[in-house]
Amino acid sequence: MSIDSALSAPPRRLINAADVRERHGRERLALLADGLRRGDPVADAVIAEFAEHGAAARTALSTGLADGLGAVTDPPPAVAALLGEAERSIADADTGLLERGDVPSITVDPFWSRIGFALASLVHTYSAPGIARVLIGTGRLTDGAARRLGETGLWRANAVAPGGLLCGAPGYRDSVQVRLLHARVRARALSRGWDTGTWGVPINQVDTARTWLDFTVVPFRALERVGIRLSGDDERDLYRYWHHVAALIGVDPRFYRDVHDHASAAALLEAVDATNAGPDDAARSLVRALLDALAGPMEESLSLPRATVDTLLAALTRVMQGESAADALGIERVDIAPFLPLLAMGNAGVRRWQRATPESWRMALAEQIEYRRTEFAALPGTEYRDHVAGTG
Repeated sequence: MSIDSALSAPPRRLINAADVRERHGRERLALLADGLRRGDPVADAVIAEFAEHGAAARTALSTGLADGLGAVTDPPPAVAALLGEAERSIADADTGLLERGDVPSITVDPFWSRIGFALASLVHTYSAPGIARVLIGTGRLTDGAARRLGETGLWRANAVAPGGLLCGAPGYRDSVQVRLLHARVRARALSRGWDTGTWGVPINQVDTARTWLDFTVVPFRALERVGIRLSGDDERDLYRYWHHVAALIGVDPRFYRDVHDHASAAALLEAVDATNAGPDDAARSLVRALLDALAGPMEESLSLPRATVDTLLAALTRVMQGESAADALGIERVDIAPFLPLLAMGNAGVRRWQRATPESWRMALAEQIEYRRTEFAALPGTEYRDHVAGTG
């Protein structure tokens, strides 16, 4: 699509087009306008095949995800296209990188990993009205926030695990299944009269790219506020690794191919955020449901009164999101600033210890890998797996 045609009558949610053009250029503005109109044709075609061929198409996909396209006899064409695309995205990868896993994410302390995932990544995802509107429409996240938190956490844990993205591995399979769940939600929203003129296509390419940024630059920039910083090499490895995640979940390469570090990711995020107004009531309700889902387990594990846990979560959300974003989300005002230097000092010390010797680094990796292997082991079925199996 040409720049001129992309910029012709973009969805009305692109509210800061002039600012994007000035800061990021006409080409990136055109990419946003085009991305708001695009879903994921490869995955969308598979959803149509599920409706047409039923169990046969689902079985072909499940077999192909586990054993490869070559193991599937006469697969339906859309299933074959999806499997082929997924396999090609891994075939050209640095095998050593995938075998090590997403080391920068794995080595974050478990407590701060959960906080970064929930209060940085997911709160930022839910704060976008365009995304919140889709999620509220599914009825999934306000009524079942705890389960959805666990499902997303399981996908992330499998995706970052050593070998997790290799063909047939859990993170590989889960990522493709998440891509298909998005396609199913998109099809349902469109069938119910979704307003594309205002919001663009549901779970469009801009929203998918924003979600990808919510698991890369967003949590790590937030964790820097509490002393958890990546080296330059770790930062580059993070994005090299997550390029493969992006391909598996169906992000258009035009969004991520030039993103190699936090600076380039932050520039893309600034442009992407220009397609969203501030949080609305739907976004605030999703964030409230998320915080409620976090509070129960924290109350039990920390043996603290619920009111204290609620205040702690509000304080940490303000650290992760910043004051203005927290105000817009209606987060309780709590001043944690006096404690930030102590938090940062402690976390920075842990990071230095991890890197002190090859043995300390090996021990840190082993401990964190084992923790993440068991963190979601008791989780029952997930919606994205059940959907492909035809049981959800």
